[in-house]
Amino acid sequence: MLGKLMKYEFRATGHVMLPLLAFLLVSAVGVNISVRLMENSEQGFINFFGGLLMVLFVLAIFALTIMSVVVMVQRFYKNLLTDEGYLMFTLPVSVHGLMWSKILVSAVWFVVTFAADMLAGFISIFKVEMINGLGQSFKNIFSDISAQYALNGAAFAVEFIIIVFLACAGMCLLFYASMSVGFSFPRNKWLLSVVFFFVFQIAMQFLGLGGIFTWASVGSVNQLSVLGAIHSSIWLLIAGELVLCAIFYVITWLMLKKRLNLE
Repeated sequence: MLGKLMKYEFRATGHVMLPLLAFLLVSAVGVNISVRLMENSEQGFINFFGGLLMVLFVLAIFALTIMSVVVMVQRFYKNLLTDEGYLMFTLPVSVHGLMWSKILVSAVWFVVTFAADMLAGFISIFKVEMINGLGQSFKNIFSDISAQYALNGAAFAVEFIIIVFLACAGMCLLFYASMSVGFSFPRNKWLLSVVFFFVFQIAMQFLGLGGIFTWASVGSVNQLSVLGAIHSSIWLLIAGELVLCAIFYVITWLMLKKRLNLE
């Protein structure tokens, strides 16, 4: 059932995200072409058109990034906190399944958004001469990692993927927890959701979980090798992210399960 829910989520969110992704990549190609033309031309029209494309490119980056968050919030609100929730909660799936479908799809869109922004930036400055140099650079980097770090290179890659996923999931759960608590009240739901968002942020800073784990990781440097200390630090950061994700997950689940107040 989770797979079907995720398929439905991707289909619903894709109507918004895919056109923005396409527009971003097309605008990146336009910027690349216009820069080449402006280098070889002093015509005012070409310069104006090139400048306009650059502005559109920057706006496309911001629009895609902002919309990835807006879509995440809108889908959670519409499906689980409005009248549509009466239908969603009658489906043969648990609250956990509903939450995971939102978290996973939103996390995927966050990663895709980041990757698209990086790709668009590369396309905007791409030159044919860069191909040979880029290929050689990747080859040298791969050789250096294989020679010096061996399995540590693969371990760093896995750890990076875990941290990225947990960071995306944590951001989703922070919004979800804030909204689920705010919407458990009969009035001023959006206002209270914003208030609880900042309350949770302040609580995170006050508890200082990230600082605790970082302090502990620094203390481990004297007992471990450099690579061992780095791995230890990364896993302590992962543990910190897991703690935060677990806290916000439980808050969201409890609110949806016990104190749901649909509009």
